[in-house]
Amino acid sequence: MRRVQLPPGKKLIALTFDLCETSGETAGYDGSIVDYLRQQQIKATFFAGGHWLVSHKPRSQQLLSDPLFEIGTHGWAHRNTRLLRGPDLQKEILGPSAAYAAIRSELSEAQCAVPMRSAFSSIPERPRLFRFPFGACNTESLAAVADAGLIAIQWDVATGDPSPHQSARAIAEAMIRGARPGSIIVSHANGRGYHTAAALPLAIPALRAKGFEFVTVSELLAAGKPVVADSCYDAHPGDTDRYDFLQGHPSAASLPWEPTTHVRTGIPVQP
Repeated sequence: MRRVQLPPGKKLIALTFDLCETSGETAGYDGSIVDYLRQQQIKATFFAGGHWLVSHKPRSQQLLSDPLFEIGTHGWAHRNTRLLRGPDLQKEILGPSAAYAAIRSELSEAQCAVPMRSAFSSIPERPRLFRFPFGACNTESLAAVADAGLIAIQWDVATGDPSPHQSARAIAEAMIRGARPGSIIVSHANGRGYHTAAALPLAIPALRAKGFEFVTVSELLAAGKPVVADSCYDAHPGDTDRYDFLQGHPSAASLPWEPTTHVRTGIPVQP
């Protein structure tokens, strides 16, 4: 699902932030992004990898318990599902949901949650949204996501924020220029959205001035008709196939970066 077709007059968009981490690293957490969203009361959806959820458990619980935010999953260790089969594919898709459920269960038993049982019940027991690592999939991985009861979510606006060369102004302009009613915007909040925190105060007021309202992906889905593609891609079909070069790489499961270029800017990027 790439975006949502909305009824005339509705101007809803969904900001999404990936929280990815491979098995050979510990990625970051950009608290300034989250702080700004909270300050401005902006809803957003975070797509968290299973490895990230486990290694950032307190942050995961904070995001999970904030009514502004929704948590989807983003693979276990940011592996290209096009290259995985059998148990490896199942772990990449199902592992994050298990981590989410365990973290939610632990949070429900915390002393601070006891007086807020009614509010806590609004947190889904399991995630319902999944974003493919690298934005790459095939028929088998799409079927596996569907069999897991998850909805595959991509985007129609990419900010290019994984590149350290993409300025805050360029990120903001990509959001402002690309957004249309029903858009899903992809950025990062794992320390690799290098200038995203500085871009948001530039983009958000401009988007609000255009009449846009920020909602979670699930709220966006409920407001209109999903625009569905039969394959995964960034800007055009086939542009994520280049990630298949990882097949056979001695550290393909744990590469902390993508030695390639962003399809729109031509600038070397990191996930």
